[in-house]
Amino acid sequence: MAQFDVYANAHAKTNKAYPYLVDVQNDLLDGLNTRIVIPLATADTFKQTVIAGLTPAIRYQDEELLLLVPHLSSIPAKLLTKPIGNLTHLRNDIIAALDLAITGI
Repeated sequence: MAQFDVYANAHAKTNKAYPYLVDVQNDLLDGLNTRIVIPLATADTFKQTVIAGLTPAIRYQDEELLLLVPHLSSIPAKLLTKPIGNLTHLRNDIIAALDLAITGI
């Protein structure tokens, strides 16, 4: 597992609204049984939750998605099996959104 890897959301009840999960946990913590993830949600479904800097728009798999930092959560690492992509190229945007959520800056 690598930081900023993207995984398909395998949870049947949530994967329509949140088709992907982004692993944001630092690789130094690979020994933990959990991973910190942020859902990528369809922009059309979550237009009302757009907050500048906190829910950055991301183009992935030819879809307009929102990184829903306020929905940050931890899930068992075993649920993240095969990464389907990586968003390292958006590292600065992701870290800035996390900073805003945590520090308000």
